[in-house]
Amino acid sequence: MVIALVVGLAAFIGMERLVELRLSARNRRMTLEAGGREWGQKHYPLMVLLHTAWFGAWVVESLWRGPHLDSAWPAWLGLFLLGDLLRYWCIVSLGHRWSARILVLPDAPMIRSGPYRLLRHPNYLAVVIVLFAVPMIFGAWITAVVIGVLNLAFLLLVRIPAEERALRMAR
Repeated sequence: MVIALVVGLAAFIGMERLVELRLSARNRRMTLEAGGREWGQKHYPLMVLLHTAWFGAWVVESLWRGPHLDSAWPAWLGLFLLGDLLRYWCIVSLGHRWSARILVLPDAPMIRSGPYRLLRHPNYLAVVIVLFAVPMIFGAWITAVVIGVLNLAFLLLVRIPAEERALRMAR
């Protein structure tokens, strides 16, 4: 039964990501056609690699450890759902300006509604939560810690500074 849960959650997350990548590509095209500029292209493949590694690692570790639910799985599942809801709130709040890439439309006003009225980078908080919580549902703590630390370092040292530079330059 737990194997079915691992596979089912992996399929659900995989479908989410495919839909998001398609939406991101559409929004990227629209933003660039409207005169927008992309930033951070060189680090984007690293982000894709990190997220792909996370996806494979939590599934493999969950199965390798002998599929089981962590004793705190309801809390981890709740945290995952909270993180996912925050991600969707970010996507809806940004509308056609949301993308997995750093895109800036010069002279466009900053989005300050939805979660962006509360936090500067709420989507990154959501990603940190999801990348940690999902592996923990199945006790895959090595993936949660290793990928979690790598993702946090990437966000703090590379991604957020690149996004902040892009936003400053667009003003």
